[in-house]
Amino acid sequence: MQFTHNCLFFNLEGLSVRSNGRPFSEWRRLSAVNAVRYSYEAVRAADDPAAFISLKDEDQALAEAAALDAAGPAGKPLFGLPFAVKDNIDVAGLHTTAACPDFAYVAKKSAFVVQRLEDAGAICIGKTNLDQFATGLVGVRSPYGVPKNALNPALIPGGSSSGSAVAVAGGAVAFSLGTDTAGSGRIPAGMNGIVGLKPSVGLLSATGMVPACRTLDTISIFAVTVADAAEAASVAQAYDASDFMSRALPPTGVSPMPPQITVGVPLPDQRQFFGDSESQKAYDADLKVLSGLGATIREIDFEPLHAVARLLYEGPWVAERYHAIREIIEERPDVLHPVTRKIIGGAQGITAVDTFDAIYKLQTMKRAVIPMLAELDCLAVPTVPAVYTVAQVEADPVQLNSNLGTYTNFVNLLDLAAISVPVGEREDSLPSSLTLIGAAGSDARLAGYAAALEAGARPDVVAAPEGHITVAVVGAHLSGMPLNHELTSRNAVYLRSLSTTPDYRLYALSGTVPPKPGLLRVGKGKGEKIAIELWALSAEAFGTFVAGIPAPLGIGTLTLGDGTSAKGFLVEAEAVNGARDISSYGSWRSFVAEAS
Repeated sequence: MQFTHNCLFFNLEGLSVRSNGRPFSEWRRLSAVNAVRYSYEAVRAADDPAAFISLKDEDQALAEAAALDAAGPAGKPLFGLPFAVKDNIDVAGLHTTAACPDFAYVAKKSAFVVQRLEDAGAICIGKTNLDQFATGLVGVRSPYGVPKNALNPALIPGGSSSGSAVAVAGGAVAFSLGTDTAGSGRIPAGMNGIVGLKPSVGLLSATGMVPACRTLDTISIFAVTVADAAEAASVAQAYDASDFMSRALPPTGVSPMPPQITVGVPLPDQRQFFGDSESQKAYDADLKVLSGLGATIREIDFEPLHAVARLLYEGPWVAERYHAIREIIEERPDVLHPVTRKIIGGAQGITAVDTFDAIYKLQTMKRAVIPMLAELDCLAVPTVPAVYTVAQVEADPVQLNSNLGTYTNFVNLLDLAAISVPVGEREDSLPSSLTLIGAAGSDARLAGYAAALEAGARPDVVAAPEGHITVAVVGAHLSGMPLNHELTSRNAVYLRSLSTTPDYRLYALSGTVPPKPGLLRVGKGKGEKIAIELWALSAEAFGTFVAGIPAPLGIGTLTLGDGTSAKGFLVEAEAVNGARDISSYGSWRSFVAEAS
């Protein structure tokens, strides 16, 4: 079976996405050998010598693929999928350059994440280009040239993970690894019309990665679809005791989007597009799509977030970049790209006092920002506030790079997760994407929201993850309601919405804060069908959740309209004496909407 190199059009539930990239489902139609053979053919056909800094010997890669085919796919979830690795991440036997030839060395062992991917059956074909030492969002700061933007060669590819994004968007690999300290895994995704998953810091090990800002760095994933990016991330994820930033975070994946979420966006006068009116229109259109999926759009003051973003390069964190390449910048500064040298060299005047001042300032900012974010399910911002050509960036390299970081620079400083996903299309056919941002550990929920945007619809029915307990909620724990955070903070997975059998009555309980209903079983056919949501919790999370339920509420077994049953909220009969019967509304949500 062969692929063509023509542009592939595929439809995702009503939203057409133009991409030369291939989703995992297409790659999996090939044997491992044929997938690798196609991958190298695609690299040659692209005729872009700046996309890859080095390629693995093709015969070696084919031999690895042949061994996989002979052994079979059992226990290899990424069986036969070719992938590329940003050249600041080690792959055993290949050079690591960080886009600085004088820094180059041959890696003796693969990075922790690379090894996990290879153990799962993925095959690395080569190392991709980047802005030197991962310093830049433009993709043009490399002695190895400028990778061609996969959608329009006049445009910048985005950086710093330029080659990794181009390799996926151009169809050369199924997925790729980038890194993301300040947007390097999101800006290139947005510029090339693919998905860029920036995990929570510490979710993916940084062992074997050349640091930029060691306390802010994370490896990132590029893929054609949200599901593909999440699958690769879930395989790569594991706690690594040798990485002092590694954390045991909730599993990645795609948690289905619930019926209602609250999404924060900048106030209209704080939305920065730097004169790119088409970008502004595309963002407005993307928010309408998000709203149509059940999101409540809440405008918030973004200035505290912009202030945090400015700290990254205007504060002492640039000294962390200096620390990473101290020997080179002090003894061999001439080997650095001029812009890279200028940016990182600016750290020389930063004192320890300056550093502590900035740490105090950041902590103060967090005190203002974190409570605001806690009231939201996520933020939604433009991935790329303005689209630039290579010529524009070469004429004004620092300012335009700074513009690109408007909605990315604050994310890791605030310990947030993010994912960039193409949604609509600009009228001028230039790339457009939306980035969703959430709390650390919310990676799976963000992927679920992004998948709904990608598909233009929420999934109808989802099975509970293995080992999880399903709980039915009826009132203040519903999505979009005041206590839903008690589920999401425990990484509960939304499953679906349905109704009980007509055996229950719903009451508005008095004196509860926040207001809550009580669901009472009254006998077969003697009540009403009451709307509920099903959520799944791990056994441990279910235990802590139930322990916090106050009287007169408790957990019992509810019979559902589809013939199944689930653990769910019930009320003590005595508590409804004198309470208002609101069963005729059919749901707590409908009652609250009318009352408000």
